[in-house]
Amino acid sequence: MIPLVLQGAAGRMGQAVAQAASTNPEFAIKGLVDVAANLRPHETMWSGDLDSVVTRGDVVIDFSAPAGCRAAARACLARGAALVTGTTGLSAADERAVAEAAAAVVVVRAANFSLGLAALRHALAAALSAVPDWDIEIVERHHRAKVDSPSGTALALARDTAAARGRTAEPVLRFGREGRAGPRAAGEIGVHAVRGGTWVGDHAVLLAGEGEWLELRHVAQDRLAFAHGALAAARFAARRSAPGLYNIEDVLSEGSG
Repeated sequence: MIPLVLQGAAGRMGQAVAQAASTNPEFAIKGLVDVAANLRPHETMWSGDLDSVVTRGDVVIDFSAPAGCRAAARACLARGAALVTGTTGLSAADERAVAEAAAAVVVVRAANFSLGLAALRHALAAALSAVPDWDIEIVERHHRAKVDSPSGTALALARDTAAARGRTAEPVLRFGREGRAGPRAAGEIGVHAVRGGTWVGDHAVLLAGEGEWLELRHVAQDRLAFAHGALAAARFAARRSAPGLYNIEDVLSEGSG
């Protein structure tokens, strides 16, 4: 069995991964790590200290916060464990920690582990090829408690669309509009975040032409959709011997090969 250590285990995604792993005989949950571990003093599997749990051969699945992701990357690097992380909103220092870990161990990183979202990205590439001059707007919806905005998935979709048009994302992204914003600039990619209720994850890419428009949309109804993708990534990481920074496309390619 593949030993798992779940970082951010008390969070929504941590709980979903634990639920999915508990019914899959391929995996054994070795440890549950969270800053809220002190609320569970009688549950021996829980810990607030990742370093005290991780050993060589483990796969750490991290759905926490930027500081937690950075700590997970450093722990995996120090102990020779693999890392699967879906934490978003990383700073430059966090990104460096992930890159340093990937130089020595297997790291699988994705803003979204949904197989349906991966399919949307493939469909988007085809659509952009067919209508290269249409306007692009990205709208994402998440629950009221989500901390970062826009979502990591929305930013990944924005980077996809910018790259398809031979541009880097940052100069052409427009985050919302207010007041007399003026006419829409050519080549602009609009990104809009909606927060409220209990939306798990809803991402729509709108392509608007003259007299017609197209919407590509993915809706996640349950976090188990992401959890099963994270377990597929953990399986990939456990089998992979070469260190490096991998993504969900690499995981899917191995599964279909």
